Amino acid sequence: MKTYSISEVANELNLTVYTLRYYDKEGLLPFVERTASGTRLFKKSDIDALKIIECLKSTGMPIKEIKNFIDWCSDGDSTLQQRYDMFLDRKATVEAQMEELKKTMEVIEHKCLYYKTALDAGTEDIHKNNKIEINH
Repeated sequence: MKTYSISEVANELNLTVYTLRYYDKEGLLPFVERTASGTRLFKKSDIDALKIIECLKSTGMPIKEIKNFIDWCSDGDSTLQQRYDMFLDRKATVEAQMEELKKTMEVIEHKCLYYKTALDAGTEDIHKNNKIEINH
């Protein structure tokens, strides 16, 4: 079975070796094997697990909660409901984030239009009577 060094994994996932060591220290990588000298040996399945960890992290999930998920995975089928519920919660969180980003994009698009119109006119004075700048 092919194994990967910590630097190879860091490279592939665009993480730092420090981040991977931190994850290990926090208990997020209990599945990673080590050589007799302590060198971490990552398998393809370990890289796949790290992708899930990074996904959860990108949703704003705290490391402590990600650790709970990893522990549940280690506990096997008895935690399937907990894992399913956790992903439903993450889904709702991401949907809320997407709604917020949609609102943010609307403001940015408005500001692009505002400045494009001002640039085309050569002045912001074109907006003075509309109070667009102040209202948005």
